[in-house]
Amino acid sequence: MNPKIDCFIAFSGTGETRQTIEWLRRSPLVQSVFVLSPQPVTLDGAETLVTNQLLATDSIRLIAEKTTASYALLALQPTQLGVGDYALERLLQLAEASQAAMLYADYYEFKEGGRSNHPVIDYQAGSLRDDFNFGPVQFFRKEVLKAFTEKEQASYQHAGYYALRLLASRMGELCRVPEFLFSMTETDTRLSGEKQFDYVSGNAREKQVEMEQACTDHLKKIGGFLQPNFKSVEFSGDFPVEATVVIPVRNRIKTIRDAVDSVLAQKTNFPFNLIVVDNHSTDGTTALLQEYSDERLIHLIPDSLDLGIGGCWNEAVFHPQCGRFAVQLDSDDLYFDETSLQQVVDKFYEEKCAMVIGSYQMCNFALEEIPPGLIDHKEWTPENGPNNALRINGLGAPRAFYTPVLREIRIPNTSYGEDYAVGLAISRTWKIGRIYQAIYRCRRWEDNSDASLDIAKQNAHNAYKDSLRTFELKARLKANQN
Repeated sequence: MNPKIDCFIAFSGTGETRQTIEWLRRSPLVQSVFVLSPQPVTLDGAETLVTNQLLATDSIRLIAEKTTASYALLALQPTQLGVGDYALERLLQLAEASQAAMLYADYYEFKEGGRSNHPVIDYQAGSLRDDFNFGPVQFFRKEVLKAFTEKEQASYQHAGYYALRLLASRMGELCRVPEFLFSMTETDTRLSGEKQFDYVSGNAREKQVEMEQACTDHLKKIGGFLQPNFKSVEFSGDFPVEATVVIPVRNRIKTIRDAVDSVLAQKTNFPFNLIVVDNHSTDGTTALLQEYSDERLIHLIPDSLDLGIGGCWNEAVFHPQCGRFAVQLDSDDLYFDETSLQQVVDKFYEEKCAMVIGSYQMCNFALEEIPPGLIDHKEWTPENGPNNALRINGLGAPRAFYTPVLREIRIPNTSYGEDYAVGLAISRTWKIGRIYQAIYRCRRWEDNSDASLDIAKQNAHNAYKDSLRTFELKARLKANQN
């Protein structure tokens, strides 16, 4: 018997949905079409499934119940879907050949009157973040959906689909088809920097809790879960100062003075210094730094010409004047007030931890608070934070480290994700302390490195962080096996 496909699409307006149904029905491979909608609608060639939560567990179970064909096509984004010529035939051909649990493909994106290519990235074991972009269509084997109804015990309002694709990854491969098989109309046209903090808005807290539960359950089932017995630190050894603030900088003439001044203004009961690693600036930053006569400021210009932000950090951390604790400050940003550094060091001793992560206030170039305001990562818990770290895309800021641990791990010589790599490695073994009030001002402006990234750059960033999670997951699997 030739395999068939049941198609499940989100309602995106009467005209748009009718057109999608028509495109799908052109293929003789389609057995049935179902439209998921918050209210009943009458559409020729399709059956309506009423649901208010497209990604909820109940919706996925409903889809599984209705799936009788060998494969199910899921298009659960409520935006107009376009189906390329013979796209379904191609998916079915590759699904049969690969026996993958799920397939997804590159797509075209219609935005602001134009069409552009939107490639996606390959799935890895570490692709655990819940916002992984599979494109508008996912193509599941029927057995995956049936297994979901049998094995998924939780009842999620937001994390049902996330739990489904984690289950799929345990049952087989999630394979990307590097061909443009579908198209969709993009409804969120904001720049990459404007989307970055969506996780703290609206119903984000409830959603984040569910996603963490689903990810934790997945880690337990694959043997990657860390039990909450993380090591404390007994601080020892002689250091030239108690704390060193580290600022890597390249061509930040507009902001570096504010950053440096905010460090030198700190009031502490211990000695500290500041190491600015000037990565061969050409815009006057170097001359500005040379104007300072404060002996606490150490201005380094590396010999190497190939350093990213991580490499600059290594220059500072292995410098003989680096203190017991190395504390982050980006060259765009500044400390919230004169007590920030004291709060960080106090937290180290209070919790005997190897890393401290603070909270920051979003502000514009004039230091006026902007939405979403305070970013505090309160989803972190001492018990499960290191497991949830494999799902989220960052651990927060500012970050501070016990220098001997940081010297042992070292920092990847990259300019993106280097802090996340170190945080993951530390969280596998050591306690991490958190400060939930603002001790840092994060300045958003047009020269931020993540303000406006094209698709290729976003994909490169996401693939790199997924690779960090993959390596870390392998390390945890090995540690648990031992």
